[in-house]
Amino acid sequence: MDPPLAVELVDIQMIPAGDIKIAYKEVGTGDPLLLIMGWDGTMDLWDPQMVNTLATHYRVIIFDNRGMGGSTATEENFTIELFADDTANFMDALDLEHTHILGWSMGTQIALELALDHPEKVDKLILYSANCGGDEGIFPDPEVTDKFRNISGTPEERAQRAFEVLLPEQWLAERPNPGAYFPNVTETSPQEHIDAQWYAMVNWNGSYRRLPQITQDTILITGTEDIVFQPRNSFKIAEQIPDAWLVQFRGGGHGLMFQYPERFSSIVLYFLKHSSTTCS
Repeated sequence: MDPPLAVELVDIQMIPAGDIKIAYKEVGTGDPLLLIMGWDGTMDLWDPQMVNTLATHYRVIIFDNRGMGGSTATEENFTIELFADDTANFMDALDLEHTHILGWSMGTQIALELALDHPEKVDKLILYSANCGGDEGIFPDPEVTDKFRNISGTPEERAQRAFEVLLPEQWLAERPNPGAYFPNVTETSPQEHIDAQWYAMVNWNGSYRRLPQITQDTILITGTEDIVFQPRNSFKIAEQIPDAWLVQFRGGGHGLMFQYPERFSSIVLYFLKHSSTTCS
């Protein structure tokens, strides 16, 4: 069987979903695996090596959240619950009764809300650099937040700040050209939507007390050097979800999929193959 077309070469499609239109790509065949992007991200930020590896085994679907990249928005205030409903509507538009879910960063909050509000739609749950929100969620230190949200300076200066937030200091010190590890991101998003996403994330009441209700097989993947959503967030969630798996990448940052795309992909594939149950 021929390998799937590389995700970088796949055209963006648009589909109505609820009260918006969602921009998306899909690559590969097999059981569906839906990837939910985090704050300030568009679908072209997913590591292409990782996506293409997963697509050799699954139908991988990536998309832009409401108001980001090519997806539209309405005047409705952004909330994590709204993003989860958008995801459910998107699945309905694609005629997906249920799918595996992989969320990153804020995308894990959406994934958790989706699993709690629409449990019949979620098969297995992969939470990469997770945060349960609310009082129990551990958010970045103020200096990290300031660096993350700072939009001043040249594109090169903004990129350098992003590297410093996403990647560990020691890892960066050993690699003079960290941009070579990142995809070519061409999509853009309105600043007011980026800000609205941030407030949706920090104002979410969270899922901590509801986590024991999650019955899907779940894996938490975190980096020991993540300064955005510290590993303690994943520990807390893993303790609350019955029989959850937990994997730490030694030396991994918030952007560990860019550091270790092969290892990251292999762990996701192993979990999807060997964890016990699948929704039917």
